[in-house]
Amino acid sequence: MRNTVCQLQDQVRALLEAGGKKIPAVTLCRFAAEHIPMPQTEHPYLYIVLDGTLRLHTPSGILDYMAGQYSISQIDTPLRGTVLSLSTRQDFLAVCVEFLPSQAIQTILGLDNDLTERIMSDQMEEQEMSVADRAVLESTGRLLDTMTKSVPSDFICGLILREIIYYVLCGSSGKQFIQSIANIRQADEIYKANSWIKENFRDSFAVEDLAGQRNMSVSLFHQKFKSAVGMGPCSVRSGCVSLRSGD
Repeated sequence: MRNTVCQLQDQVRALLEAGGKKIPAVTLCRFAAEHIPMPQTEHPYLYIVLDGTLRLHTPSGILDYMAGQYSISQIDTPLRGTVLSLSTRQDFLAVCVEFLPSQAIQTILGLDNDLTERIMSDQMEEQEMSVADRAVLESTGRLLDTMTKSVPSDFICGLILREIIYYVLCGSSGKQFIQSIANIRQADEIYKANSWIKENFRDSFAVEDLAGQRNMSVSLFHQKFKSAVGMGPCSVRSGCVSLRSGD
């Protein structure tokens, strides 16, 4: 992890010293003050601490982050930040990566059939989550590298953003991330239904059956399913699902 953090530190410092080239979805942050502004954006974002120590003040309490750790705005909802310690260069260094909720939803829908259930039922191994958290930083480094080349690619940027989201989902905050994006506590049940739909999309079935399996009314199931995955049950496979009740 240390080597990964050091490489990302060098990468961000080099970009800042070169004038801080504008990179879509990314904000490079360097401060020397104790109290620092947190990103003001309507989109969810990752805030990766690279050098120094950050204290986040959130509605639920105070959280501290060291170099190599990241916060997720959808979970932590930062009100303000305080730098507890500066780097050896007497500054605080971080990178902010924004994404759209739809990008997170699309990534969740593309997960292997049992992965979402493993995440939601706390079955991910500590080693798996640790590797995924490190991969978040590695993928962020590749995003910076891709978007600062002579021919930057928004297409590749989008793919790497999905990759970053994937590793966040598999990391130590994956379950909270899904729940915050879904904004419902029954997210695990809804994603189990989504997995079933993806496995059986060639068959004809009724939404009433899926709702009944979850002890929900059809209208409530529709509402919560759409809230969780960003689309109705019959749209999961871009119109390939055949349902006997309308969506």
